[in-house]
Order: sequence, then C-alpha cells, then structure tokens
Amino acid sequence: MNRPGVTVIDYGIGNLLSVRRAFEHCGAEVLLTTSPSDVDKADSLVLPGVGAFSNGMAGLSAGGFLEPIRKYSRTGRPFLGICLGMQMMLEASEEFGVHEGLGLIPGNVVSIPPAGADGKPHKIPYIGWNDLLPPTQETDWKGTILAGIPPGTAVYFVHSFAAAPSSPEHRLADCDYDGRVISAAVRRGNLYGCQFHPEKSGEAGLRIIKNFLAVL
Repeated sequence: MNRPGVTVIDYGIGNLLSVRRAFEHCGAEVLLTTSPSDVDKADSLVLPGVGAFSNGMAGLSAGGFLEPIRKYSRTGRPFLGICLGMQMMLEASEEFGVHEGLGLIPGNVVSIPPAGADGKPHKIPYIGWNDLLPPTQETDWKGTILAGIPPGTAVYFVHSFAAAPSSPEHRLADCDYDGRVISAAVRRGNLYGCQFHPEKSGEAGLRIIKNFLAVL
C-alpha cells in the first residue's frame, strides 16, 4: 500500500520538525522542500508558518514560491495552511502595515481585539487551548478535515492576528475568545487552513491530519 505523499514548503519560517513528525506519524511520506519546482509535482501541499505576516510573504517570495503556490491552488489537489500559513492564504494582512497575501481565499487578516466582549483586556498574543465551534447551525464538517471532530473539541492556538474571510461559506470553524469570534479554520474547495496547530493538538490534531491525508 502506497503512503500518501505530502510536500511541506520550507521557506525558513515554521516549526517544520513537529509538522513533519505529525504527518509521518499519520502515515504520510513527507518531502520538505526549498525548491519551487517540487510544488507543481506535489500530491498534496502543506504551508506551515509562525511569526509576522510580512516576513512569511517575504520568505515565500525570496524562495520563488508565490506563483507556484497560486498555480497549485487551481489544480484541485489538497492544500493545508497552518497558523501563519493559513493567514497568508488570504488577500492581505494589516499586521505592521498592509501586506499582500497569496489571495487563495477572499478576505483579510486582522488583529485580535485587545479586550473581550465585556471590555476587559485579555492576553495578546492569544496562547492556549480553545474549542472548535461550527460558525452556523448549518455548518457540516462531514467530508472535510474536521470530519468526526465533535464541536467543542479543544485545539492549540498561538497568534495575535486572525483571518477574516469575506464570505461566510469559507469559514469552516470558529472559536470564542472572551466573547470575540475568531476564525479557527477556513476552507475553499480542497484548500484548507487551520489557525491552530494540529501538530500540537494531541489526538484531535492527529485526526485532522489523517482527514487531510484522506482527501488525497
């Protein structure tokens, strides 16, 4: 039985070792690549990332990855952005000025409000476990990377900014941070993004990775 092939982009920003180990644990054959030519050949593509949006986009640009990723996104093959990788899937970010993103999903990246809905200040960056929630009562996770994940399942976040998709249909899951609704996962066809770190989210995170591999 062939192992699913996963290409992980190495552009100098991201917790690549944890991501690689998690995917290998779930049965994938992982290729870490610094070569844009590997993107077009990928069975599935993973874009990890931590840190500032502008640095991430600069790293992708310097590595020659921008257009190969955009071209790949039109093939219908599976794509997963993790944390900063998810944010860069959107059109632009307001982090330290306005910066252009990959434009794979309409919308922008905005700052998490510095206070909860009650007006009391809360910690930024937001670091910790929070529950995945369906954005609407009609949201169905069946057939997605969240299939089999019960609403209310906790996953691990580390971030100061959050994706704000223009269309509600691209919001796959949210979380509630002191009354502030934050996009936890996005989807557009076979393009997925997780604001949380599935590779650091225990059994639930591994289930999500296995679901992604099953999209192949």
